[in-house]
Amino acid sequence: MFSLYISLRSEFYKSRKTLAFWASILLPLIICGLVAFGTISTQERILKMHLNAETLWMYFCSGALNPMGLLILPFYVIFMAFSVNNIEHRNDTWKSLFSQPLNRFSIYAAKYLYALILVFICLSLFLLLTWGFGNLIPFVAPKLRFQDYSPIELLSKIYFKLFLSAFGILSLQFIFSLLWADFLKPMGIGFIGIIAGLITASKGWEYAYLIPYSHPSLVLSSKGKEGFQLFTTEIYASLAYALVLFIAGYFILSKKSIK
Repeated sequence: MFSLYISLRSEFYKSRKTLAFWASILLPLIICGLVAFGTISTQERILKMHLNAETLWMYFCSGALNPMGLLILPFYVIFMAFSVNNIEHRNDTWKSLFSQPLNRFSIYAAKYLYALILVFICLSLFLLLTWGFGNLIPFVAPKLRFQDYSPIELLSKIYFKLFLSAFGILSLQFIFSLLWADFLKPMGIGFIGIIAGLITASKGWEYAYLIPYSHPSLVLSSKGKEGFQLFTTEIYASLAYALVLFIAGYFILSKKSIK
């Protein structure tokens, strides 16, 4: 555990000034801020819809939730998985990294765990900022009755489910970033995967869950159905991919030739 902690702390110090790290903070802030601004600036049109407080919250939340889940989350996970390992590729520090008195599993697990932490931070901020901006809007636009309902419980479940849905994408892209040092291969495959995931999920293909990149879209397409189930087919598939690919990634790294 101590080796894992040392490796995890090292990952933070190495990446704290990178775009991948700051994107986990800035993306939620910018997007949620724009959605709040758009809601305030179009309040007269929204008032004409005569929405109750719950529907008003869902209308507001979807402004950040839908683009985040469909596009931003998959692209961010792909870019972040690349960035975590690209630090070593770019600086040619794999050799010095493995020369430390730390076992390779701790180094590998720390990188993977750090990537998960960044995704968790990003989604947590989306949740908190959506809820926070929604509660601040009535101070600027009192006619929008956001204070009459609280969506925090439902939003927490949806964002946590989105977090679980990202495991499969992260695990697959993590392996790609171990195999290739260049930017184009992992990002190109990831981009094709996102397109395939969006198409298969939107068309309702029954085996869309077999494509890891479709999992966030499947979560969003099912959020409006009766009841709320955390562990659905796409989540089980995402976790299964994560387990298998995590093990495969470790074997790839353990056999990696360091020159």
